[in-house]
Amino acid sequence: MPPDRALLVRRGLQLTWATAAYNSLEAVLSIVAGLLAGSVALVGFGLDSVIELASAGAGIWRLRSDASPHDRERVERLALRAIGICFLLLAAYVLVDAVLTLLSRRAPTASRLGIAIAIGSLIVMPLLARAKRRVAAQLKSQALTAEARQTQLCTYLSAVLLGGLLLNATLSWWWADPLAALVMVPLIAYEGVEALRGRTVCCD
Repeated sequence: MPPDRALLVRRGLQLTWATAAYNSLEAVLSIVAGLLAGSVALVGFGLDSVIELASAGAGIWRLRSDASPHDRERVERLALRAIGICFLLLAAYVLVDAVLTLLSRRAPTASRLGIAIAIGSLIVMPLLARAKRRVAAQLKSQALTAEARQTQLCTYLSAVLLGGLLLNATLSWWWADPLAALVMVPLIAYEGVEALRGRTVCCD
């Protein structure tokens, strides 16, 4: 592997491992905060982080196979497919979670920890996504581009979560979060279908 490419792969691995570590922390804190506050949206956000861990795992697998051009092409296709499946699982979960929240009509209690988690993700995830997109472009990897976009989608979901938590805490608009999440489902599903077809699309 050329030295410049090896450096890019190392950088990509560092960023993807950092994403996996943050998603692990995000998952645990969100699920705990959601259970304490009775928030379906917060628990859902934590489970979404688990799905994103699977996507990060596919990205790490792709990067570790980069040394061999033959393995690189094969793993590129498989990793892109795996990430596409993660997108579709995420879309299905957000859809079911939002519908159940609307049907239950249960307003959760205000969660300061949940608000802090959402704000943290809004700061961290865009930085990781931008850095990973640069590495993916230089390596010309659609699989890594798709994985970076999954990280970017976490930013959007964080914004939706934060908006819902704040509106519930300040105005008691319990329905704001699930309604906004429903708007995001078509975008997430489209990304998944395109990844399964071997293409990536811009979600910026």
